Amino acid sequence: MRDFIVIALGSILVNNFVLSQFLGICPFIGVSKNIDSVVGMGLAVTFVMTLASLVTFILYKVFLFPNFIFLKTILFIIVIAVLVQLVEMIMRKKIPNLYNALGIYLPLITTNCAVLGVAVININKNYNLISSILNGFFGGLGFMLALFLLAVIRERLELSDVPDSLRGLPIAFISAGIIALAFLAFDKTMLDFIK
Repeated sequence: MRDFIVIALGSILVNNFVLSQFLGICPFIGVSKNIDSVVGMGLAVTFVMTLASLVTFILYKVFLFPNFIFLKTILFIIVIAVLVQLVEMIMRKKIPNLYNALGIYLPLITTNCAVLGVAVININKNYNLISSILNGFFGGLGFMLALFLLAVIRERLELSDVPDSLRGLPIAFISAGIIALAFLAFDKTMLDFIK
């Protein structure tokens, strides 16, 4: 049970894919303009990360290990692309407003390196099936948390007196950097405290 808590806190706070590993920056900056699209994107990424962790772990253990490990990245990318297409079809039919709000960023989940990163990290850290699924799920929640924090700040900055040279992306990058610095407080010593 303690290992699962360490994975959860590590994936959300200490090893956040966006804020400490700098994976998934494109949707992080692109979607974080307003809070409405953040929740949908965060849920979509969490779903894809969790399902990708499950499917890639099984395919890796059944088909690739030990003789075809070199095909890992190709197989993982194909699995992620199929899962994103599935999410996109479901959102187009069930939640068309969110589908339209996410626009180009929904297909970009396929190229979101955080999704590929979680699948590779699960294999590299020798996680078992349950740990892999939890790492994917909590990694997605950490991604959503980072998106939400930046979206809240960016919405407030729209109403603030920001110099013209910093409006838009420059202040977004500065804000993202400050959030990343704040997340450094969740050091590995926190995880050692739990152990």
